[in-house]
Amino acid sequence: MEALDPILHQPMRTQLAAFLAGAGEATFAELKRQLDVSDGNLDSHLKKMIAADYVALRKDDSAGRVQTCYALTKTGRAALQSYIAALQKLLPLASPAPSAAKRRGTKLQAV
Repeated sequence: MEALDPILHQPMRTQLAAFLAGAGEATFAELKRQLDVSDGNLDSHLKKMIAADYVALRKDDSAGRVQTCYALTKTGRAALQSYIAALQKLLPLASPAPSAAKRRGTKLQAV
């Protein structure tokens, strides 16, 4: 069985990567608002994703004050796609397998 990416296998980081994949780029304030997370929590997750080269940042001063914008890198986008593929491979394991009794055509009794 394929191992799940430890960086993305944390729910907040999965949400962060998924949001950035759809949005393309977002400011810290936008991420905080969309993900409903504290400054410290978001900062901690972003640092881990930046260290893994999943997220890049750039400074934007076009609005009169400097804002930091975040985006998925090629590595981050590929990691998210691989992570989703790995989860999809696990889905068949979540569905109940037909029992031997059902395959033989006998009825199961409730206990």
